[in-house]
Amino acid sequence: MNEPNEVWKYVRGFEKLSFCDWPGRHTCVIFLGGCNLHCPTCHNFQLAWDMQSLPVIDHSRINGFLRDRAGWLDGITVTGGEPTTVPGIGELLYELKKSGLPVKMDTNGMRPEVVKDLMKYELADVFAVDVKGPYEKYPSLTGHAVSAIAAKANLERIFELAETKPEAFYFRITRVPGLTENDLATAQSYLPLEYDLTIQKYVPPRRMTEHAKPDHEERRPVGNVVN
Repeated sequence: MNEPNEVWKYVRGFEKLSFCDWPGRHTCVIFLGGCNLHCPTCHNFQLAWDMQSLPVIDHSRINGFLRDRAGWLDGITVTGGEPTTVPGIGELLYELKKSGLPVKMDTNGMRPEVVKDLMKYELADVFAVDVKGPYEKYPSLTGHAVSAIAAKANLERIFELAETKPEAFYFRITRVPGLTENDLATAQSYLPLEYDLTIQKYVPPRRMTEHAKPDHEERRPVGNVVN
């Protein structure tokens, strides 16, 4: 039996069916550990910043599920954490594409060179990009992980990629505390003209103890394969 690629060690959560992760589609969701931001409002904080506290999901269970039930799904969502920070993310997406299902990947847009490579090799069909807010608020919104200058440069590269393939991108923002209506309008103004910014409702995260299970309503299946 072939050993799984090292990238599978980053798979720390799997949800068999979601109706809300890819608008208009029923998908399974693969959660990857690690993140390059430290947003104080993050729901997947354990996955993003403490991946080692969660068990690795057996790759054979995911592959077996996709082999047996791919016909019931409209796609696969790959999320995090932040997938673009995962070494070998292209290898994982390549394996997932063998299922015959389209793949959507979530990203914060701070590694546009990775998105560009994945686009070039057609390893993801759609990228859902989370815009945090106005550039000047990125330091506070990301736990000072990225400056306003870096946020602007990275997202402008993402917007350039989106203009070359409009059907492969959509953009969203979460109305977290501290964002005003003017902030939302400012973020919308960054996007190419053909795009609308989807505004998501903010639900405060519940900080978990070491042995607490994720809140189902917050859709945090990290560390589990949902039966």
